[in-house]
Formats: sequence, structure tokens, C-alpha cells
Amino acid sequence: MRNGTTKFLTALFMAALLTGGMTGTVRAAEFVIGVGDGARVHFHIGRALCRVIKRSIQGASCEAKQIEGRDQAEPLAVLNNVRNGAIEIGVVQSDWIHHAYKGSGPAKFGDEKYTNLRTLFVLHGEPFTVVARQDARIKKLDDLAGKRVNIGQPRSRQRVVMEQVMAAKGWTRDTFQVADELAGPEQSLALCHNRIQAMVVTVAHPDPDIRKTLKLCGAEIVEIAGQAIDKLIAQEPYFTVITIPAGTYETQADTVKTFGARVAAVTSEDMPEDLVYAVVKAVFENLDSFKRLHPGLGHLQAKDLMKNGVTAPLHPGAVRYFREAGLM
Repeated sequence: MRNGTTKFLTALFMAALLTGGMTGTVRAAEFVIGVGDGARVHFHIGRALCRVIKRSIQGASCEAKQIEGRDQAEPLAVLNNVRNGAIEIGVVQSDWIHHAYKGSGPAKFGDEKYTNLRTLFVLHGEPFTVVARQDARIKKLDDLAGKRVNIGQPRSRQRVVMEQVMAAKGWTRDTFQVADELAGPEQSLALCHNRIQAMVVTVAHPDPDIRKTLKLCGAEIVEIAGQAIDKLIAQEPYFTVITIPAGTYETQADTVKTFGARVAAVTSEDMPEDLVYAVVKAVFENLDSFKRLHPGLGHLQAKDLMKNGVTAPLHPGAVRYFREAGLM
């Protein structure tokens, strides 16, 4: 792991180069974009960001790096590396950023302080998604009551959100005929074999595993809406309404409404303003090509990348670009 001070000086050199404060040959900034070791989509998004940065910022180098959680959750491990200057940018879900910045939830009892986190922009959503067998006649959230449902393993991301949904609805495990705790790879098989009638996931769409489940298991995606969900979204700043557009999957004829957290790119307040400005500008001014680099980015809109899902303050360099671009 590189020394944070050395990296900060490197970033200063790049900022000076961008603003014309230096001439001659200067080593440009070296970006490392960190993602959780198990965050498959985040790694591809990190690589996509690197491609845009290297194309747009002369002399910049960039790599996407997977970070293991070891003794802490992977998202917190990524944010810890951003906080201490070991990496320049982290790609993490907005709820984890919120808890880290506020010192709440899974970050409540840690010794680390994450108040220096700053948001660059918001990316794709990872909606709470219910996939149900068609023969189970589950057409809306309330229909899960009395059914065999996989609620996910304890402390998994899907379980955490499912427990929030259950609390919002006033449900307990006894609400379901069966409340299974299968891991992700096992639940699709259980759904196909009718061991369970519905499963919950939090994932970016389109997802290859869901595509296979919908096609092979006679399953469909269920709309998640209603007063309880509206209240949950209103009380948690990291949740927002998310839609899964019609045609996202071959068997999906209609747009499905649900909710969830978005994924954001974050840095630290120590990152020079000119350097952050250059990164944000590179992404926004190449947004169409950036969206083509991964299917999960396909529905991004410029106006959404600095609103819903900003759970740590925007970096001044990002604010500067958004104002110049008329986005705020």
C-alpha cells in the first residue's frame, strides 16, 4: 500500500499541471479506485471509470483494485482506504457511505472517523428486488405474507434491507410460512425447485443470475411499493425510488417500481479541487461512452448523478463542475 503523503503530493503535482502552474515533464496523478473484493459489478464500474480518466486526463494512470474486508465489512474497508489516503476514489453503496460519515449503523462502534469523506458523483442503483415464482401468485409486496421466502443470510446486504422492509411493514419471521437464510448462489436453485416461492436480492440490473432465474424457473420481478415503503424511503436518506425498465430482461414486459440505495464514487476532502474537477468533468463530458462500458450504467442520466444518493457532502471540485454545467 502506498504512503498517503506521497500520494497527496503526487495529486498536488497533477493539480498544478492541470492549472498551468508547472511546465516541463511532471509525473501525473496515479489513481487507484477501490471496490469491495466481492463487489463484482463495482469492479467493472471502477475499470470503466479508469478508462474515462486515462482517456481524458493527460498522463494519468488508473487502476481498479479489489479490497478485502478482513476484520470489517468490505464497504467500510474501502471507505477506510479512502479516509486514510491509501486510495483516491472508492465505489461504495450510498447507505454504507451514510453510516460511515454519520458514525451510525454498522459504523457506530468503530474507532475510525469518516467525516473527511466527500462525494464525487452518484452512479447506478442497486434496488431491493423480489423475484417470485409465477405459480406462487405474488404480484405485490403484501403477497409475500404466508409464503416461503428466502430473506438472506444474517448480516448480508439483502438481509439488512429485508429486515428494514419487514420493520416498515410490521412483519416478523412468523409472517412467512418459511423464512429461509440461503446464500445468494443457493437461492435461485431453491426457487427453481420450489423449496422457496420468492427470494430477495440487492443488485444492479441487468444481472446475469437473475436473467437465468427468470428464464429457467418461471419467475418474475415483483413491484415493491405502498405507504410503508414510501415512509421507509422518506426516513432513510440513502434510499430512493428506483425503476427496473421494461425489457431489462427478455421475459420482463413492464417497468417494475421498487426502491434501494445507489452507488457513489467518493474521495477525501484532501483531494485537490482542481483534480476532482477534472475527474468529474471527464465522466460527465464523456457520459454516453461511459454508459456503454457496462450494462449497469446504461440508464444513467446526468441530472441524477449529483442528487439522489449523495450521503456525504459533495467535494468542492465536484460542486464547481456541476455549477459550471448548470446542473445545480
